[in-house]
Amino acid sequence: MARTQTLDDLGLALSGPLHWNLSTGELYEHAVRRGEAQLSTHGPLVALTTPHTGRSPKDKWVVRDAGSEPSVWWGANNQPFDAARFDPLFARAQAYAQGRELFVQDLFAGADERYRLPVRIVTEFAWHSLFARNLFIRPSADDLAAHDPQFTVVSLPGFRADPAIDGTGTETFIVVNFARRLVVIGGTRYAGEIKKSIFTVMNYILPPQGVLPMHCSANVDADGETALFFGLSGTGKTTLSMDPGRPLIGDDEHGWSDVGIFNFEGGCYAKTIQLSAENEPEIYATTRQFGTVLENVPLDPSTRLVDLDSDEITENTRGAYPLTQLSNVVDDGLGRHPSNVIFLAADAFGVLPPIARLTSAQAMYHFLLGYTARVAGTERGVTEPEAAFSACFGAPFLPRPPSVYAEMLGQKLAAHDAAVWLVNTGWTGGPAGESDRISLPYTRAILRAALSGALDDTPTVTDPVFGLRVPTACPDVPSDILNARGLWADPARYDAQATQLASLMHKAFEPFASGVSNEVRDAAPLAGRAS
Repeated sequence: MARTQTLDDLGLALSGPLHWNLSTGELYEHAVRRGEAQLSTHGPLVALTTPHTGRSPKDKWVVRDAGSEPSVWWGANNQPFDAARFDPLFARAQAYAQGRELFVQDLFAGADERYRLPVRIVTEFAWHSLFARNLFIRPSADDLAAHDPQFTVVSLPGFRADPAIDGTGTETFIVVNFARRLVVIGGTRYAGEIKKSIFTVMNYILPPQGVLPMHCSANVDADGETALFFGLSGTGKTTLSMDPGRPLIGDDEHGWSDVGIFNFEGGCYAKTIQLSAENEPEIYATTRQFGTVLENVPLDPSTRLVDLDSDEITENTRGAYPLTQLSNVVDDGLGRHPSNVIFLAADAFGVLPPIARLTSAQAMYHFLLGYTARVAGTERGVTEPEAAFSACFGAPFLPRPPSVYAEMLGQKLAAHDAAVWLVNTGWTGGPAGESDRISLPYTRAILRAALSGALDDTPTVTDPVFGLRVPTACPDVPSDILNARGLWADPARYDAQATQLASLMHKAFEPFASGVSNEVRDAAPLAGRAS
């Protein structure tokens, strides 16, 4: 048990049962007993989070006080919350918690002990406690005995705010209070809010310590050479970093310190929609193992078999499992300085090349853009691409201005001479709805070539629209696949589509243009530049 066995320091002098650091099996029993989740035939615990089947970014707030005022990137991603209203809101949350069972996990964020953050996760649901136990780093017995939480998350899905009283936008809220070292969540069952609230905290506390926090996956080769994979949801970040020939450091959140890379987490939170044993065997296997938590995956009421292909509840079906359920991992969560950095974009416009090598200025430009694309309303046959930009590939989790993280990335890339690649995992030969996504085997072959150095001396051509250097050949990949324009039946239509995307990139970069060098501004797409 942890050294502190009360929540008095939070003002939670509770009258109900308080369960401390329960094991996976114990949490299963409580979750099923309380009707929070169901047990599937192959072992995972299956929970529903409806009506919230994803994060609620418009319901995230940061307490505005003297400490946070000058350092936070205020705006849509960090809405200011009146400091005077925090204590009354928290008091109402505490009143709700009285007499209820609560579950506590004492855990860590950060595999590097120099920057490790002891966290305490207090939850209303047993399965949320298991989720946190799976996703964060579990302490040893000795660590647990000395655990002194430096940040606490209190998640009470059943407590709903009153916007008129509490100053929230809706009944749902995620309020981060850096001064109090406290996050309070209410009105949502979506467990990802717990994970991402601590990621937000790490993004706040690490830059002043010289550590770059990153929304990326990481793996290593047989010689210990590290690669990073940045990408928004749906770009293949988790899938592509799970390579049989490259042990995984982590699939989502890392820090880059003066000595190398370290994972923030002890588990993975993978999308499970249409997982297959053929394409993603390791992730698929976790969906058939005891200890995994599956979110919003349909479950047959009779057979208790899950349907990974169904989007009946949501496309954002998820599996949360500890890294110990994978066979090919870096046990200590640490890696050397990366030699390769990959930016992943699922381009629904169908115009980006499958791979391009970026200059240092282009790396800064595309990092600040954080581009991918999606297709809205595909269930009705609508195939018009929609660009999505998220600064540093993780804008919702950045409490500081994006320039802080971009400048740190530029410095680290230069110091360690890392190669940066832009890889399109989206569509080719036409826009989404008229063409297919680039095949996963081709993307894997492209990455193998880039990471092995096979592309280092390959001749390149400069894309006339985006100004990117595109290799002319790649082992195990037909050369015509590398020519995005050549795959279109109508080259003129490609030109129009590519120019449209370039214009969207120019517009998305405008908020950052005044804060970067001329070299970075000049790394913008060639088409559509202001004269």
